[in-house]
Parts: sequence; C-alpha cells; structure tokens
Amino acid sequence: MSASNSFVEPVNKAGLPDTDFEVRSLDTMCVSDTKVVEPWYGHLKYLIIGVLFGIVFVKAEIISWFRIQEMFRLQSFHMYGVIGSAVAVGMLSVFLIKKFNIKTIHGEKIEFHDKKFNKGQIYGGLLFGLGWAITGACPGPLFAQIGTGATVIVVTLLAAIAGTWVYGKFRDKLPH
Repeated sequence: MSASNSFVEPVNKAGLPDTDFEVRSLDTMCVSDTKVVEPWYGHLKYLIIGVLFGIVFVKAEIISWFRIQEMFRLQSFHMYGVIGSAVAVGMLSVFLIKKFNIKTIHGEKIEFHDKKFNKGQIYGGLLFGLGWAITGACPGPLFAQIGTGATVIVVTLLAAIAGTWVYGKFRDKLPH
C-alpha cells in the first residue's frame, strides 16, 4: 500500500467539487496542507510528547482544581505565572520563526494568517472561562486529569465534545 503525495480536490456528497472548502479553510485557526504521509508508527512521537507534557502538567500542579480555583479567586499568582510564561514563549517562538524563516521538521514553510476579530470570540471566551472555573479543567489538561485517576473528569470531557458538536451544528447561526 503506497501513499500518494498528490492533492485531491475535496468533493461534496453529490460528487461535485466542494467549493465551500476554501471558504471554510479561511475561517480556521490552522490549515495543514502538508504533503508528508507518515506510517502509523510515525505518530507515536506525538503520544510520547503528550505523555511527557501531561507529566509536566501534573508536576507543575497546572491540573490541580485547587490551583485553578485560587487563580479565579485571585488568591495566587501560580497559574498566572504559568499562563504568562506560555504566552511569552509563544510570542518569542513566533518571532523567531518569522525572523529566521524556520521550516517544519519536514522542510515545509510555516505561514501565519491574520484572523479577523468578531464579537463571537467574546461570547466564546466567557463561556470557556465559566466552564473552566466551574469544572477546574480546560481541554488540554483534561486527559492529564483523567490519567491521574480523576475519572469524574470524563463527564467534563464528554461535555467538551458535546459543546464542540453543538458549535459545529449551529455555527452558521452564531454571531461571527
């Protein structure tokens, strides 16, 4: 079984070219148009990095419900320091990628696209923050929390999946 590196134009259910594909891609945060096809075991590196990232989250107490509550009650700087450090590292990384024209591990150019601000981002951010404050979990650490044995977080994971589905279902009717 060989993998082809040629681009296949998306088609709709009727078998006609999907003209909405390009319009939808402009509305996304990240569009991957990589031509590299890896074997299944090539993805194990992501699993290993994810597990290591989860261990760091646990050791740094980023997934602690109590730490998150301290943050929302303005009782501790711990989480603000972690989030601020992540923002600084992200800004520095983007600056260096642009300045030195750094490419992906497979030699592909990294492109950044401007994203237009809209009022729906305010509503989404408030809803996200409210869910984070109530559950003590945001999407990334959910898996680390479950991995530490906090199985009740599965309810939060299912709610996050349901919320994503609801957004996709009603996306065209929401304020953008």
